[in-house]
Amino acid sequence: MIVVMQPQADEDQIQRVIDRLIELGFDVHRSTGEETTVIGALGVKKEFDAAQIEILEGVREVVRISQPYKLASRRFRSEGTVIDLGGGVRWGGREVVVGAGPGAIESAAQIERIAAGVARAGARILRGGVFRRHGASPAATGAKAAAVPGWALLGEAAARHGLRAAGEARATADVPALVDSLDLVEIGARHMLDDDLLDALGAVRKPVLLERGTGATVEEWLLAADRILAGGNYQLALAERGIRTFEPSTHATLDLAAIPAVHRLSHLPIVVDPSRAASRRDQVAPLARAAIAAGADGLFLEVHHDPDHAMVEGAQSLSLEQFETLMRELGEIAAAIGRRLA
Repeated sequence: MIVVMQPQADEDQIQRVIDRLIELGFDVHRSTGEETTVIGALGVKKEFDAAQIEILEGVREVVRISQPYKLASRRFRSEGTVIDLGGGVRWGGREVVVGAGPGAIESAAQIERIAAGVARAGARILRGGVFRRHGASPAATGAKAAAVPGWALLGEAAARHGLRAAGEARATADVPALVDSLDLVEIGARHMLDDDLLDALGAVRKPVLLERGTGATVEEWLLAADRILAGGNYQLALAERGIRTFEPSTHATLDLAAIPAVHRLSHLPIVVDPSRAASRRDQVAPLARAAIAAGADGLFLEVHHDPDHAMVEGAQSLSLEQFETLMRELGEIAAAIGRRLA
């Protein structure tokens, strides 16, 4: 349930409500908006009498949330959450933020060249894979023998070109090195239901990007988000990267309808990754343009300076020239719907 405080409620009244909820055995989370404070209480029992809280000073109303996810719900935080990645880069506001980089970090020279190219074209985030599996193959490729140095190369290249750095965690053991080296930690689609990893990233204070699992519904995705939020990490964004359907012409079906659905149901920003969905570079640009038109708060794209000779995922990677052209197009689309490319 949520407890909505009156706009004029003072800090003492808010704290008394929080203390009372804790006494009653609830897990309490506070959200302070521009006009009022909302307190989320997890662990509500059917027999609980809401009047125990409604009579407290400063309380406007007590509302039971019907969705199984509570903290990710739009009812918990009516205004959209803005994720601050540092360096003036934010997801969730008027600006649309683009991240780009290779499927695998192959060398220091490679990531340096790509970082320079995507920064010149207008990207604000450098992403790169240290571990990358192609399709369903269990064979890992990329800089797998030197995971931590790979993350360090990514972070250093991003810093030299004024970019924020993003990389994927595959296990809880990865988290400390990623938190130290990067500005954003990704949870890949394969790990959306890894409770240990969700808990580990809920315990840190580092922005997290949660990819939707290929077989997950929007509700299941938001439930996974709730697990991170319950740990106290509210710097969370969602990533749509395609779901499994019966259609064989693409690697996955990019669910553009999830963008307005998430905006309606949740306060979390949503980013779209058309490269992973399409797996063909001739489909990436059209899907990217459509995602911005549908209201995505950002994009993640795979870009390589020589995609035909990339170590992995070259077929879905844009060249630097293609990326630069696409960025100009995206700027025009964002402006047409009242937003702008960061």
